[in-house]
Amino acid sequence: MDQSRTRVVEADITRLAVDAIVNAANSSLLGGGGVDGAIHRAAGPQLLEACRALCGCATGDARITPGFRLPARWVIHAVGPVWKGGEQGEADLLRSCYRRSLELAVEAGARTIAFPAISTGIYAYPKDEAARIAIAAVRSFLSGCDLLDEVVFCCFAPDSLDAHRRALYLRD
Repeated sequence: MDQSRTRVVEADITRLAVDAIVNAANSSLLGGGGVDGAIHRAAGPQLLEACRALCGCATGDARITPGFRLPARWVIHAVGPVWKGGEQGEADLLRSCYRRSLELAVEAGARTIAFPAISTGIYAYPKDEAARIAIAAVRSFLSGCDLLDEVVFCCFAPDSLDAHRRALYLRD
């Protein structure tokens, strides 16, 4: 992966100055805890109304809304899998979240996008494995796409930051 187009940061994703941020959403898209709740609070009540109009989202897929009060122009709501031991297709579903989010960002005209560590909170996906999947999915997408200038992996906690840094520097 072109290291100049990716970076890993420990930050609050709701404050990043990027074109699109990804929300680790639940399938209702109507808010929740963790990063989902933080994004809904920061964006304001208009985000909830926009999400209601989307009528939910399947696991492994994503939807896009305006960012409203956020610095980001768009919020891409990606529904990651709940960890069930790794034998229920979780890796494919997580990979799909990243790919669909990147596709939606490009379709919207975004040049910069920030991802949280999808599924690693209450959905209990192991952080190291989730980071490897995220980095690999982004690598694969960027290898065939020059429409994105930067992909940021925005981690809220030091253990997630470490997992993403390790995965970023792994070689295929």
